[in-house]
Amino acid sequence: MDYQAITLDINDDIAVLTLNRPDVMNALNTQMRAEIIHAIKAAGREARVLVMTGAGQAFCSGQDLGDGGSAANLDLERTLRDEYEPMLKTIFNSKIPTISAVNGAAAGAGANLALAADVVIASEDAFFVQAFARIGLIPDAGGTYWLPRQVGFAKAMGAALFAERITAKEASDMGMIWEAVPDKSFDAHWRKRALHLATGPTETLRYIKTAIRKSYENDLDSQLSLEAQLQGKCGETRDFKEGVMSFLEKRPANYEGR
Repeated sequence: MDYQAITLDINDDIAVLTLNRPDVMNALNTQMRAEIIHAIKAAGREARVLVMTGAGQAFCSGQDLGDGGSAANLDLERTLRDEYEPMLKTIFNSKIPTISAVNGAAAGAGANLALAADVVIASEDAFFVQAFARIGLIPDAGGTYWLPRQVGFAKAMGAALFAERITAKEASDMGMIWEAVPDKSFDAHWRKRALHLATGPTETLRYIKTAIRKSYENDLDSQLSLEAQLQGKCGETRDFKEGVMSFLEKRPANYEGR
């Protein structure tokens, strides 16, 4: 596919998807959402980890309110159902680990796009803001799903109602994201994190994602049963055998992944 609103680079089993509309702070439009879906599916076939980041000074400023004409004429329900839902589900259901490398402002739907990844790493200069209430909207793009699970009821409600800027460090401290990294080392750091996952036991990482997500809907008995089932599958993999042998032989593991 000839991408116009994003770029996709795949090297060393790492797929880097860059939102590429820096002139509008990488605001999401119809074309970008469609290209993100296509790129994530391609990454799932060709890579072992996916990183999403932004071109220029921002990660993503949210919905492009000028997309398709006047913002007042946007069919918000249709846009969310037909364009955002498929994009967010494609990210969520990716079989490979996903990282959001938030290099700058992540606002509105852009903040929640970032939170859809398995892991969020942000530059200390970045910030998050649930800006929806400022223009008479509720958090969307999964915001009412991600936030309460990551930061709890009180912080999620405050973030939504007050629509205040949350720095990367504050986001890390409250559990919204995995970590905030100094700007000067940000690029090298998220690449190191991506390489760690890309050279890890790919099947195991997929089962980890499944187990942790299911814990939100399972009772203890169901979760323990799921753990046993998935651990049994892990035990049958070449990667488990390699992991044990590398431990006993005191050498780095060489995981084949797929």
